[in-house]
Amino acid sequence: MAGHESAKAIYYALFANLGIAIAKGVAAFITRSGSMLAETIHSLADCTNQILLLVGMKRALIPADQNHPLGHGKDVYFWSFIVAMLLFSVGGLFSVYEGVHKLSSHEPLNQAWIALTVLGVSIILELSSLYGALSEIKKIRGDKPFMRWLKTTRSSELVVVLGEDIAAVLGLIVAFVFVVLAHVTHNPVFDAAGSIVIGVILLLVSFFLILRMKDLLLGKSADPDIQEAIRRHIAGDPQIQDVLNIITVQMGPYIMLAGKLKLKAGLDATGACAAINSLEAALKQRFPEIKWSFIEPDIAA
Repeated sequence: MAGHESAKAIYYALFANLGIAIAKGVAAFITRSGSMLAETIHSLADCTNQILLLVGMKRALIPADQNHPLGHGKDVYFWSFIVAMLLFSVGGLFSVYEGVHKLSSHEPLNQAWIALTVLGVSIILELSSLYGALSEIKKIRGDKPFMRWLKTTRSSELVVVLGEDIAAVLGLIVAFVFVVLAHVTHNPVFDAAGSIVIGVILLLVSFFLILRMKDLLLGKSADPDIQEAIRRHIAGDPQIQDVLNIITVQMGPYIMLAGKLKLKAGLDATGACAAINSLEAALKQRFPEIKWSFIEPDIAA
C-alpha cells in the first residue's frame, strides 16, 4: 500500500476544498443561490471527509495488541465507509432537499456573476485536485490500466478521494450551467433543479463508495497481482514441491498470508521448519506489506 501517495492526494483535496468552501459560502450568502448553498455544504463535507481519511490512515498504523492481534489496519476502511456515508447524507440528501425546497421559491438570484466567478475558479481548483489524485494513483498503478486498478485496488482512501474529486468537478459544472440558466431566463427553478442534480450525482458516487468499502470491511484478499506474485515466489523456492493453497487478507496497509505447502521429500521436522522460516523471511523482504505469515506443511489441500 502506498500511504505516502494517498496522504498527498488527501492533502491536495483538503486544501483545495477549504478555500473553495469559504468562497462558495460567501457567494451563496450574497446570491441566495440554492445550487451554491448545496455546493458550499458539499465542500465543507469534503473537508471533514478528508480529515477523517487522515485519521483513519493514522489509526491503521497503530501496532497490534492483545485485543487486536492483527493490528488496526482496517480502521482506514471504517473511516472511509463513514466518509462515504457522510457524502451520501450531508452531501447528496441535503442537496436534493435544498433543491426540492427551492422549487417552491420564487426568489431570484442576486448578482449571479459572483456565483459564476466563484464556480469558475472552483472548477479550476477542483480539476487541479483531481489531477493531483490521478498523478498519485499513476505512481501506484504503474502500467496497470486505470479501470482495472479501480476495480482491484485496496487503497480505500485513494478511491474515496478520487470519487469525491470527480463528484466535485461534475457538481461544479452542473451548478455553473444551472446558475447561468437561472440568470438568463430569470427563472429560479433552474437553480433549484441544479441543486437536485448535484444531489443525485453525490448519491450515485457515495453509493459506489459504500459498496467498495463494504467489501473491504468484510475482509477482502490482497490485490490479485500481488497474490499471483506471492504464489510464483513460493513456487520458485527450491524446498517447495507444490503450492497447495494460499489465502491473503488485506488489513489496511498490511497483508495477512496463510498457506499450505507440500515440501520436497527427505526433509525432517527440523529441516521443514528451517525451510518454512527461510521462505517467510524471503517473502516479507520481497513483499514488505506482508505483516503476518502463517505457513504450514501438508500433503493435500
